[in-house]
Amino acid sequence: MLALLLLNAGRVVSMDELAEALWGVQPPPSASVTLQNYVKRLRHTLGSAGRERIHTEPPGYRITIDTDELDVSRFEALLGDVRAAMRAGSWGTTADLARTALSMWRGEPLAAIESDALATREVPRLTEMRLQAMEIRIEADLRLGGHREVVPELERLIDAHPFRENLYALLMLALSRSGRRADALAAYQRVRRTLVDEIGIEPGTALRDLHQRIMNTDVPESPVRAGARTVPQELAAPVSHFVGRTAELRALTDLLDRADDDVVITAVDGPAGVGKTALVVRWACQVADRFPDGQLYVNLRGCDRDQPMRSTDALAGFLYALGVPGQDIPGQLHERAARYRSILAGRRVLVVADNAASAEQVRPLLPGSSGCAVVVTSRATLRGLVARDGARRVEVDLLPPQDSIALLRALIGGRVAEDPVAARALAAWCVRLPLALRVIAEWAAANPGTPLAELVARLAATPHRLDTLDAGGDQQTAVRTVLSWSIRHLDPAATRMFRLLGLYPGVDFDAPAAAALAGTDLADAARLLTTLARAHLLQHAGTGRYTMHDLLRAYAGELPAEPADRAALNRLFDHYLYAATVAMDALHPAEHHRRPIVAPPGTPTPPTASDPATAQAWLDGERANLVAMAAYTVAHGWPEHTVKLSATLSRYLDRSGHRAAAATIHGHADQAAQAIGDEVARVGALTALGIVAWRQSDFRTATDYLGQALAVSRRIGDRPGEAGALGSLGMLAFQMGRSHESGRHLEQALVLYRQTGDHTAMARMLFNLGYLDIQLGRYHQAAGHLQRALLLSQELGDRHGEACTRNNIGDVNCWLGNHDQAAREYQRALTLFREAGDRNGEANVLIDIAALDARLGRHQQAGDHQQQALRVYRQIGDRAGEARALNGLGRTALALGRCHEARALHTTALGIAEDIGDPHPLADAHDGLATVQHADGHVDLARKHWQEALALYTAVGAPCADQVVARLAELERA
Repeated sequence: MLALLLLNAGRVVSMDELAEALWGVQPPPSASVTLQNYVKRLRHTLGSAGRERIHTEPPGYRITIDTDELDVSRFEALLGDVRAAMRAGSWGTTADLARTALSMWRGEPLAAIESDALATREVPRLTEMRLQAMEIRIEADLRLGGHREVVPELERLIDAHPFRENLYALLMLALSRSGRRADALAAYQRVRRTLVDEIGIEPGTALRDLHQRIMNTDVPESPVRAGARTVPQELAAPVSHFVGRTAELRALTDLLDRADDDVVITAVDGPAGVGKTALVVRWACQVADRFPDGQLYVNLRGCDRDQPMRSTDALAGFLYALGVPGQDIPGQLHERAARYRSILAGRRVLVVADNAASAEQVRPLLPGSSGCAVVVTSRATLRGLVARDGARRVEVDLLPPQDSIALLRALIGGRVAEDPVAARALAAWCVRLPLALRVIAEWAAANPGTPLAELVARLAATPHRLDTLDAGGDQQTAVRTVLSWSIRHLDPAATRMFRLLGLYPGVDFDAPAAAALAGTDLADAARLLTTLARAHLLQHAGTGRYTMHDLLRAYAGELPAEPADRAALNRLFDHYLYAATVAMDALHPAEHHRRPIVAPPGTPTPPTASDPATAQAWLDGERANLVAMAAYTVAHGWPEHTVKLSATLSRYLDRSGHRAAAATIHGHADQAAQAIGDEVARVGALTALGIVAWRQSDFRTATDYLGQALAVSRRIGDRPGEAGALGSLGMLAFQMGRSHESGRHLEQALVLYRQTGDHTAMARMLFNLGYLDIQLGRYHQAAGHLQRALLLSQELGDRHGEACTRNNIGDVNCWLGNHDQAAREYQRALTLFREAGDRNGEANVLIDIAALDARLGRHQQAGDHQQQALRVYRQIGDRAGEARALNGLGRTALALGRCHEARALHTTALGIAEDIGDPHPLADAHDGLATVQHADGHVDLARKHWQEALALYTAVGAPCADQVVARLAELERA
């Protein structure tokens, strides 16, 4: 009990918290009496000071101590000084202070106290602080030249904490500075295998960047700053005319100051419209410089009656903002949370989780390492976040009367001073809620000739005073009166627009979407949105875009529904579906016939996307709304829209690498297709889901989805669907090393496409067959397939298909020795890929250009092209491509006589290929390692790697097998 009180010194610890710490979740009936007796005994043991220190304060007890009386407090204070010295670059002082702080430790914290609650809540926090101090001290020693001395200590720490990436970063840096670069690279492989094998995640961006820099002999000063990082800046601009809240702002800053070396979790709660978001954003902007690694923001839409944001979707947004490519975002909640915590390890990031519904919604968003801060706003008190996760509450109440008057004065000027009595009455009618005050002040500002007293009289004459929008109801009894009065003073068209926007299921909207919803023209929609924004009934959300406060959305949703509401939503969904179709036609015109037929709606649409860049920008900007549309339509009776949206966006989501959005939209489409019994649509959704899994190297799940699609399509006689499933299965089989099965599937798909007359798809299958022929060494057969594919692509105007085909024609010419022709084809393909914005295709061509350079002895140019490709592969999350590029760089390094570097590159490629189960780069990695070992005179190791390579090349039917056989034979003769 004493330990719990001391660890919460200065704060009242409730009887419930004390009971849970002592006895767990089921305390005995006599718990309260026993606790009282314990307090008496503690006071007696502490002597005369006991009664002065332990105070009885409902609902529990509070202990009072000075900061320097408790070892934990002294350690925290010292650690704050350590961090300040580190930020100032005073590394000698940093090292000395850190040693002083660490000298206070004796064994494990709370070792003699048997309490699961304390062990869960406090021990990890204390242990983390100690590790942070040790890491900072080691970094300071590194800065001061002690790289050799810290290696043994780091090895011991890593044995005790095998998942802590920053320790590995420090070890890699110490080893590389000690002239042990190969050992540093081996340490990276060690942590990578540990993370992948044990918890299924890749090392974070910082560690991967450090690894790359060490490979490039570029050793950074500090592991924390190694490599380029994406620094998110997601905070909105602070609200204008912000007044008051000095106590709340100070409380937030104090919490940050007191826990500078821990994850600070603050729960800001209060009633709707009280200004929680405005307060937090204002404070976050003030302290943003204390978080140099960025600020993340998400509106969790906890009070949305239909679609509160899922934690998994919030994490996807955070990962994307932190620089994780869409292709590389894991599918499951626990995987995303683990990747998120890994990326934030060692960083100082502020996370704002706005409008949360529950602790469970927020908990996956909490970072796992110190240095970060999380601020959560909610109408609920989030007691679970306080009790279990150590959050501290900051309650936001109504504005004090003087601040309410100050806000009115800031908004409507001198009229407040002219009639202070009316101003106070007006503030009272607005129940001192900032949102209501802003709404009423806007009307007053727009009617400068109306005295405030008359405005108060009009409010008093309102026929009825409705209760609060919050279910509980308190002194906010006039909120609806203010809002209803404000709405009644709008013109009927604006009132109708406000009510309809309450139905909008997306995140934000623009004038075309509002026009579709209201069934009006674009100019009227823009005018009405401006009117509502000026009345503070909408909020600006970027250029030409708006959003609605959840309190106002709830109020709009309570206004009387009309029979035409469903027609309004139908117009909105038609608008989005058609706009998406227009954008896809601009991006991929040759595939127009493969998408659902969508008639132009009878409402204004966005300007026709006349070029791919405009189309791509529109799709990227509306992606979150399109995901929300898929979820809403499947749940509320528009399943046909769901399946059409999935089929329309499939190519965009795949090519742009938005795997999380793709999985959500196609998953909803599968659900919708089953609900309406549309099995053709289900085949398309299953095929799309299979492609998503394939891109994420989840071959088992991909095979399952595509197998289901194939079975359903054959049962119902859907030949286009059957062909699509077979084509995807063919390429999946090739990547899994089953070349004969791949060829069979592709040939069957080609026959079906020929029967259905789909020439675009025929060109794709011919290209895929040509690619397969190249990999199997059948170059003349490949040339035939590719020439036919090229002619079809050119006839159809399919520039992307032409790019893919020309790239492979370049490969054929390269293998046949026609190097000049190969170079021309590669360059043309590269231009077309870049025009289409296909990063994957661009990287593939760069790898092939590098291979041509190597054949011609231009090894430096080859390395440059491989580095370019590697950067692209990593940016888009293509791990098979990354392994391919690393193998190419390994061969280049060996050709330039850099054997150690070659070994490290091939070893890294080997690890990636093993993880994703791709035999092609795996065989190349073994082949490269064998060559390196042979060059170093390690014959037995070379033999072993060549034997592994031979088995893999033989399994996939690659022509490289003959070369490996020759090398093994030469080895035996030698």
